[in-house]
Amino acid sequence: MKRVTGIGGIFFKAKDPKKMQAWYHKHLGLPMTPDGYIVFEWGNQAVPGYTVWSTFPEDTKYYEPSTKPFMINYRVENLDALLALLKEEGVQVVGEPETHEYGKFAWIMDPEGNKIELWEPNDPVFKTINKMD
Repeated sequence: MKRVTGIGGIFFKAKDPKKMQAWYHKHLGLPMTPDGYIVFEWGNQAVPGYTVWSTFPEDTKYYEPSTKPFMINYRVENLDALLALLKEEGVQVVGEPETHEYGKFAWIMDPEGNKIELWEPNDPVFKTINKMD
């Protein structure tokens, strides 16, 4: 079974998330969606793929219980099977998995206290939601 298939997102805290994302868009050309998220499209029509780059407010609780100012999201193919395997291996699972129209999510902690987001994407819906064409 494949575990991680790619990086689904890179998230970090910023004093002014919108201003920071606009700076990266303007000066480095990072591709911004209409909702202000930066999304890299690296797949193709047969095998779509996207990586989200986004900032969060400094006081976000989304990364907890990690105290780190960043979180990495990894793309996976079968979230339920991977979670079962990770639990068997003694990996700490944080919270309950969530399902959204653009994919399924779950969170784990690494040995140094970094929260990791796992994402089983629904790429066609993700592309439609973010008006990518």
